Amino acid sequence: MWLLYISCAWIAGVFSGSKVGFPFAIIFSSFLPFLLIPLLPDNKKKLAAIALCLLVFCGGNIHFLSSQPQIDKHFLCFYNDGGTVEIQGMVAYDPDVRVKFCLLKLSASEINVDGVGKEVSGTALVRVPRYPAYHYGDVLQLTGKLETPVPFDDFNYKSYLAQQEIYSIIYYPKIEILERGKGFNPLQWLHSIRESLSSTLARALPEPHSSLAQGILLGIRNNIPDPLSQAFSRTGTAHLLAISGLHLSIIIGVALSLGILVFGRQYHTYIWIALLVTWLYTLLSGMRPPVIRAAIMGSLFLMAEFLGRQRSAITALALAAAVMVGVKPQILWSVSFQLSFLAITGLVFLFPHFQKWGRKGVTALFGDREAIANIGNMVSDSFALTLAAMIPIWPLIACNFGVLSLVALPATFFSLPALPAIIATTTLVAFTGLLAPIAAQILGWVDWLFLSYLLLVIHGFDALRFSSLELNTFPHWQIWGYYIVLAVEMALLNHRK
Repeated sequence: MWLLYISCAWIAGVFSGSKVGFPFAIIFSSFLPFLLIPLLPDNKKKLAAIALCLLVFCGGNIHFLSSQPQIDKHFLCFYNDGGTVEIQGMVAYDPDVRVKFCLLKLSASEINVDGVGKEVSGTALVRVPRYPAYHYGDVLQLTGKLETPVPFDDFNYKSYLAQQEIYSIIYYPKIEILERGKGFNPLQWLHSIRESLSSTLARALPEPHSSLAQGILLGIRNNIPDPLSQAFSRTGTAHLLAISGLHLSIIIGVALSLGILVFGRQYHTYIWIALLVTWLYTLLSGMRPPVIRAAIMGSLFLMAEFLGRQRSAITALALAAAVMVGVKPQILWSVSFQLSFLAITGLVFLFPHFQKWGRKGVTALFGDREAIANIGNMVSDSFALTLAAMIPIWPLIACNFGVLSLVALPATFFSLPALPAIIATTTLVAFTGLLAPIAAQILGWVDWLFLSYLLLVIHGFDALRFSSLELNTFPHWQIWGYYIVLAVEMALLNHRK
């Protein structure tokens, strides 16, 4: 448990660093428990643990303060709001293509101000027309105005971009392509494959099925029509499109249930299948940082299951979160990071109990009829998985997106059975299309059936009156109160005889 306490102390210290910097007097006071050990030898272990947690807490506070960017002439945002500049850099991520424009994350290497060139570092968000198309690894020369992001419509855009270490934005600059294909070769290949798979799905499936398939399999959500995207939000099923911790926890749960049903629990085959599915899915979705973080947390849960130490899974998750926060303190405020941690926590603490209760109910209903009981167990496991993942994250979704869905649980429950089939058939259509486009179109009819079922569920629940509530404000004290009560309930569940 020491590792759990130390990890929590580190994360709390990083959070405190965002609010206030500790004076050295407070930092040195963390050594006081060590001085009390000779006076209280019977409590030396507790005193040592308290002292260590205090030291780690203060270290987290210092680490956050030291991680803040030093704004000088070698940092890109130093030149914000200073007129027209010329910047050279590389497209560092897959472009975010929207309906009317495209967003590029440009990793700057050089800036030219008033004819004087300087080496710089930092990332700028660049808004450009949708055409011509740009790709990861393109080296560009931009001429335009660097601007500081400003809030709009009560949304703190500056803070949102700062979480991604972006402090500058450029709107529609003049662009010259200097070189192509200068990115990291494996990532270059991965982005190229994803573009090819996306094009294959666009040819094999009609709309909106095509854009929906791209969103679920590849994480490309930009082409999904706004009415459909809003329907997913109102029904509380947007997590089926956003590849995050909640999404991957559902994928892991479904893979575990199917693996156990087919292979049983011998040799832990079901765990290796779930692990393989998790990382294949992460690879196909583009290996973006939020997805990688969610995959790491999901893999730790699976390893704890493999070692038979499920109760240690939360310690491993806390350690992983502490390491991630140490590497990049700003992710502590990332919604995807918070969703990943909370969804996997629900999987660790709540899913086993819900699964056990559900299976008891199935046994009571169907007795020794094995075939029917197996189907009933799959249904109850799906419901238990959905409930375990949704309970920890719904306040966070309501707070950040301003929508509280009243049908999220049944909508997710009825959508969930189609998800494995959609992923499997969409993957088959996408890869078949690379070699045999006609065969992909034939297979696309099967994929179309499962996608149509999902659309029917979403539109059906969205059509219900009062399916969701729009929340203008969500007091933070209510959120903290909810999570305190939830933490107490989970502790009681996992410690009762």
